[in-house]
Amino acid sequence: MANAASMREEAETIAVKALGFIAADPELLPRFLAITGIDVQSIRKAAAEPGFLAGVLQFILAHEPTLLRFAEETGTPPAAVGKALRGLPLGNDDHERSI
Repeated sequence: MANAASMREEAETIAVKALGFIAADPELLPRFLAITGIDVQSIRKAAAEPGFLAGVLQFILAHEPTLLRFAEETGTPPAAVGKALRGLPLGNDDHERSI
């Protein structure tokens, strides 16, 4: 079984691939920027923020045709994208609950 550090590294690798995929697509990039509210010049700074890479994967996962195209072009199984999301900061669906 892989340890947490290697799982996170693998998740980050998939997220960085996804960011490159988005950045290279003239239709996806403007949509990603509009949804996230950041501009092109701020991507590098934003990428260092907790949750940014999770947001990249959420963007990919939110639109099945985009997910399938990403999977095909990068050789990444679609299920691996969801698994990677859960391995990143702010990428899980655990929320504090008040009783």
